[in-house]
Amino acid sequence: MSLTDSHLLQSIKDIILESRKRVFRITNTALLQTYWQIGKLIIEDEQQGKSKATYGEATLKTLASQLTFEFGKGFDYTNLTNMRKFYQAFPIVDTLRQELSWSHYRLLSRLNSETKRNYYLQECIVANWNSRELQRQINSLAFERVVHHLPEIKKPLIQNLLKDPYIFEFLGLPVDTKNTEFEIETAIINHLQQFLLELGKGFAFVARQQHIATDTSDFFIDLVFYNYLLKCFVIIDLKTGTLTHQDVGQIDMYVRMYDDLKRSSDDNPTIGVLLCSEKDETIVKYSVLNDKNNLFASKYLLYLPKEEELKQLIEQDRLNFELDNNKQE
Repeated sequence: MSLTDSHLLQSIKDIILESRKRVFRITNTALLQTYWQIGKLIIEDEQQGKSKATYGEATLKTLASQLTFEFGKGFDYTNLTNMRKFYQAFPIVDTLRQELSWSHYRLLSRLNSETKRNYYLQECIVANWNSRELQRQINSLAFERVVHHLPEIKKPLIQNLLKDPYIFEFLGLPVDTKNTEFEIETAIINHLQQFLLELGKGFAFVARQQHIATDTSDFFIDLVFYNYLLKCFVIIDLKTGTLTHQDVGQIDMYVRMYDDLKRSSDDNPTIGVLLCSEKDETIVKYSVLNDKNNLFASKYLLYLPKEEELKQLIEQDRLNFELDNNKQE
């Protein structure tokens, strides 16, 4: 195929793909508005002018049976229930986002907190989550795992992005044997897209085992990322054991070296994150981790725990965070 033919083929493919995107957007918008309007009608019929009313399950099932007979299974009892929740969760039709599908909204509508819904909705849009990834993030309590939900501000902070603990079940590593740092690092590179999704919004991969040379020594940083929202480098040091004061000293040194030797004048100060399989809170409390706003330690898990176990881990981390904040104040 000549260069001219190749260019013609690519041009036609671009037209077809763009056309399909437009068709999807139009179809998706029409579908969302249809389901929203059906949900609205169901709620209005339930209430019949009353602020609180009980809507008989039999009534909705009868309606579903009639609609399914005429229009197919897309209007069965389960879907009508989802449409009802959809309208309740998103009562203003003009706020619906075309980037999200009905599968996204069905999952979002099940969340009982507007704050959580808004968090996951924004993350879906910014990080381009598909519905499967959204389901994983909800199941793994991503909202609860964010280190600190700060009030809405124009300038994002690292506390809005970091999680504790991180969950890396997608790496496929055994949890009943001790994995080396090299094995975990290799698995991360092999599953980089999923790792970036777990890290959160704004992260881009820069390097693995990045070489830093000084006048007297050579150092190799496990993983380096850049966050375009924070406009800074984020270096990650992997640890397979319990956090030690030597680990803290090392990440502190790496951050200082990176700022001195790699960071440009346009970048904000570098952030260092220790990812460890076990986090010693005493080390966190009495080290520079407790004094600096650019050094952090987070626990990671190679499996997805049961919800109750995960909630306990998160609650303990939040308690430690609050105690540290109160001490500083």
